Amino acid sequence: MLLHYCPQCGSKLQPGFKFCPACGEKLPCPMVDPAEPAELAPGPPHPAGTREVNLGAVKASASSTLTRSPIRTTRRRSIKMPSSPAPTPVALLQTAPHADQKTLKSPRKRKTTPDNLEESEPNEVSSPQTPQPSQTPPSPSSQSLPSAKGRGKRAKRVCAVEPVQEGTEVCDQSGKKWRLVKLLYQTEVELTYEVQQASRGTTSDDWMHILRMGTKDGQMFVEQNFLQRAAKPIAVEKWMKKYSMDFLGIPACVGFGIYETYRFLIFPDMGQTLQSVVDREESLPERAVLQLAIQLLDALEFIHENEYAHADLHAGNIYVTTNGQRTKVFLSGFGHAFRFCPGGNHVEYRESSRTPHQGNLNFISVDSHKGVGPSRRSDVQSLGYCLLSWMTGTLPWGGITQRNSAIFAEKERYMSDIHGLMSYCFKKRKVSGALQCYLTQAMGLNYTEKPNYSLLKTGLNESLQKMGGRVSDPLVYR
Repeated sequence: MLLHYCPQCGSKLQPGFKFCPACGEKLPCPMVDPAEPAELAPGPPHPAGTREVNLGAVKASASSTLTRSPIRTTRRRSIKMPSSPAPTPVALLQTAPHADQKTLKSPRKRKTTPDNLEESEPNEVSSPQTPQPSQTPPSPSSQSLPSAKGRGKRAKRVCAVEPVQEGTEVCDQSGKKWRLVKLLYQTEVELTYEVQQASRGTTSDDWMHILRMGTKDGQMFVEQNFLQRAAKPIAVEKWMKKYSMDFLGIPACVGFGIYETYRFLIFPDMGQTLQSVVDREESLPERAVLQLAIQLLDALEFIHENEYAHADLHAGNIYVTTNGQRTKVFLSGFGHAFRFCPGGNHVEYRESSRTPHQGNLNFISVDSHKGVGPSRRSDVQSLGYCLLSWMTGTLPWGGITQRNSAIFAEKERYMSDIHGLMSYCFKKRKVSGALQCYLTQAMGLNYTEKPNYSLLKTGLNESLQKMGGRVSDPLVYR
């Protein structure tokens, strides 16, 4: 039934109105012109599955397009339509819902389809695409940068010390002036000079001194602290008197001070370093090694009883001098000394509590490789590695030039295989029973256990006496 008047307000209606122009109420059914067909003839379904509509609806859509709000019109214009023939009114009505749905979606969230590609702006199509990241693996140099940065945080870089010109005068804490006569040794962290007092009236004994110099806040500071705390001359003399000893290889510091950026310590002349002897000889006789071992154990027992561990035993930190019919062995180089038992309370075993691998890599203990605070067993085990190296001239890890962890792994493997360690080093030579017994006892110590120094020295001394030697005899290196 055709409506010519609004059923609500009675206003006259025009064909095609869906709403009353007077009251705005929605009309019950769309109005069509009587001269036009009411419905379209049914045809084949649209590929998109759109519904059939009447011609009145088409006209209504056309009229509503003219009266659409500006915002709606702007959205419609923002769509870039392909350059194709204009669609028929029916086709436009069928695709209108799909077009409206596109305009409501954000372009960032739409999937890439052929339609979307056609709708893109021309400058976006013609502009070069952003280059994609390369899929090739990073170069080794770029991969190594993070690890290098990490290493810099874990361990401070050691700066090489520059020699001070010979003839320079330095002044110690007591006001004495010392002249640098000759540079004797130089390492990355330390300089050793022959020195003499610069004041008048000095005797020939004043020439027999050495000065060791290093960075102000480096290992020389640690050594000075140790010497002032635990190795004062009066404490050494008291120890010797208590155990009826005529010698103990702890050097006496006679002066210390600061020169520019360096800290220096002054000692009486202690002879030559054992390293200079080892460099000349491929290996040392067993008799000489046993003599060295007993005197070094005396020195270690003293510093251990004073709550310190040396933590860096090797030939470069040992001095030997022969005076008459006696050879004296001095233990020096306390730059890594560690107070393992402050106030009588032994520190706990804790890995990575200190910087790992500190000291001479070939001779430090497994504990030092792990970053554990060095204890008495650390020094006793390190001395065992030294004795084995001096006697045979080799160690299983001596030729390793790889990471520190490779040396640590070899040492840990031989901790429970002393027989294999001795076989590797001695090869076809006769194995030293005294050294094998010493290593067995040293590797079996617990972290906080006090070594039986008397038992260790007794086993070494008995073997030395069987060879007809004594501890105080001059060392024979061949």
